[in-house]
Amino acid sequence: MEIVIDAGDGTPRTYEITATRAGRRVEVATRRGFVEVSELTRSGTAVRTARFMSSRILALVEHPADESG
Repeated sequence: MEIVIDAGDGTPRTYEITATRAGRRVEVATRRGFVEVSELTRSGTAVRTARFMSSRILALVEHPADESG
């Protein structure tokens, strides 16, 4: 998942959250004006989470899973 935000300095910033191991997934949740992007294990435990103000987000780009492995 790629997140592009307006950082306020005129240049957009890009952040990337990926499922780093097999069996993990990335989920997006919108809560109270914030967008949370989390990498989750198979059991649903959050490994890492990024939180952004929804008014600053320019784009959320979801990339397909790599099926080559």
